[in-house]
Amino acid sequence: MSFFLSRLVARWVLDRGWLLPVAVVVVVFATSWPLMALAEPAGSELVRPGNYWWYFVVTTTTVGYGDFFPETVGGHFVGGYVIAGGLATLTTVFTKLASVLEQAKGRRMQGTEAVRATGHTVLVGYAAGRTERIVAQLLADGVTGLVLCAEAPVHPMPAQPVQFVRGEPTAAGVLAKAGVPRAAAVLVDMADDNEALAVAVTVDHTAAPAAHVVVTLRDLERADLVRYVDPRIRCVQWHTPRMVTEELTSPGIAEVYAELMTAGGADTFSVTLPESLGRLPASRCRIALGRAFGATVLATRTGDGLVVNPAWDAELPAGVVLYYVAPRRLTGAEVETALRTPVP
Repeated sequence: MSFFLSRLVARWVLDRGWLLPVAVVVVVFATSWPLMALAEPAGSELVRPGNYWWYFVVTTTTVGYGDFFPETVGGHFVGGYVIAGGLATLTTVFTKLASVLEQAKGRRMQGTEAVRATGHTVLVGYAAGRTERIVAQLLADGVTGLVLCAEAPVHPMPAQPVQFVRGEPTAAGVLAKAGVPRAAAVLVDMADDNEALAVAVTVDHTAAPAAHVVVTLRDLERADLVRYVDPRIRCVQWHTPRMVTEELTSPGIAEVYAELMTAGGADTFSVTLPESLGRLPASRCRIALGRAFGATVLATRTGDGLVVNPAWDAELPAGVVLYYVAPRRLTGAEVETALRTPVP
């Protein structure tokens, strides 16, 4: 226990530069107590061990409760000495604190501090404007614990709640400093596809097996190369930042989008409902088209604009446009027949 305390004192007092304020407090306390005992009358409550330390604390901090105070002229001089020592100590403490805060700010701006978080999201690579949009969208989606790892000379977005780690992203030590081994998600968003592939290899060797790794590519045909590194890595088109953030927060959603935009399987279509059907509840469209054709209504368009995922009890006006997912395109006649058929 004594060894632990000695190491703690050596680290925080000697190594961290707190020796001067500690020395001032110790010297003032050690000298003022016997002086106060000499100046005050015998039996004074002030100089008792259980009371003097309290008097010393409230006096040096300039609080001054007044529950204990010197009664003699000599005691007043000793009290003034204690006050002066307290002011000197507070000055050195506040100066040291300001220095520590300034150093911490400098380390944050320079990106030299290692990340100690767990379950965070690491953004590898920086592009002015683009990365800010990605960060803003992630924050709007409720994502916290963002870490930016890039070769920028200083923190490019210091006003945002994003920790910055500076260094070469292909270096495993830099990724380790960014906390990639403990991250829940990692986005590789580099300047070109070759660099993205190189970083993806390093990330794959550094990240935890359960981490969700997303790589942006300008040419998605190179996704096969990324899957060769690790089939669990998700590749997203570089030109769609919104899809990037959705893939980070909802793993696998990019694959759903890609499937919807590819011929075969389930595709997206639209159809205009005949005016003769009149107003219809959205629930009827969902149930009738789902049962008859396995279709899922995604959105509607009326004179008031587009509504994605309309409410179940929403009333749709005559001639509304439906957007839906189905195995094939439905004809207007098929849709009309399905909607006129009574729903059990």
